[in-house]
Amino acid sequence: MSEQQTGIPQQVDPLVVRVLAPNPSPFTYTGTQTHLIGTTDLAVIDPGPDTPEHIDAIVAAAAGRPISAIVITHTHRDHSPGSRPLAERTGAPIVGCAPLVLSDTGPRLEAGFDVDYVPDRILADGESVSGEGWTLTAVHTPGHTSNHLCFALPEAGALFTGDHVMGWSTSVVAPPDGDMADYMASLERLMARDDRVYYPAHGDPVESPRRLVRGMMGHRKQREGQILRLLREEARTIPALVERMYAGLDERLFPAAGRSVLAHLVDLRNRGIVAETGDVWSYA
Repeated sequence: MSEQQTGIPQQVDPLVVRVLAPNPSPFTYTGTQTHLIGTTDLAVIDPGPDTPEHIDAIVAAAAGRPISAIVITHTHRDHSPGSRPLAERTGAPIVGCAPLVLSDTGPRLEAGFDVDYVPDRILADGESVSGEGWTLTAVHTPGHTSNHLCFALPEAGALFTGDHVMGWSTSVVAPPDGDMADYMASLERLMARDDRVYYPAHGDPVESPRRLVRGMMGHRKQREGQILRLLREEARTIPALVERMYAGLDERLFPAAGRSVLAHLVDLRNRGIVAETGDVWSYA
């Protein structure tokens, strides 16, 4: 895939154009990718942050064609706030995931929850929104967030994976809303599908979906194994685990890594494998 430029429409499939938002960061990679679906009337998936230049770029990419649905995978602030100005500009309804109001004081301040998100229609698992020549069907994939949806586009054999599966990194699973057991179950669900390609919100299209998902599941199992080996040696705090597990990691990402380790620990605790005393975790 050729290098993507902010605000420039890029055709990735006869039915799919992507537009990159100007919000690069250690968590968003090159930025949030908004996808426009269709050829006559359009759906817009994840219009991204409320950035006027990005909303202008989406409208320009539509090139006068009507936008009939604004579709949201989840309500982190790098995905859904742009839905409101885009709806005001186009009159399109906002559809997709349920609202989620949760105070998140964690390390991803730019990806905290969009508390002002109000959809016109919530799509349950298996429900669809459609236009001329396209259908988007919701696939409930909790884990990264409890309200996360992927969207299948059967006309292209494609799945829009939001942040559940990304094209550059594994997803952050951060308690209290992020749940490792749910995340792994959602990956298992994707393994059972036969999608030809994934279009994530961050990173390039994934052209070997099952291979990537299998690798992601193996990576999480490896992290779990690391935690258990370290706790068998001695009880440790989360920062001590992160220091041992993430050698060479950008220090700006240490807090997020700590949340991911916490997600594993909560899952292991719920399975009766580890225990916590204050901020110290031990092998049960």
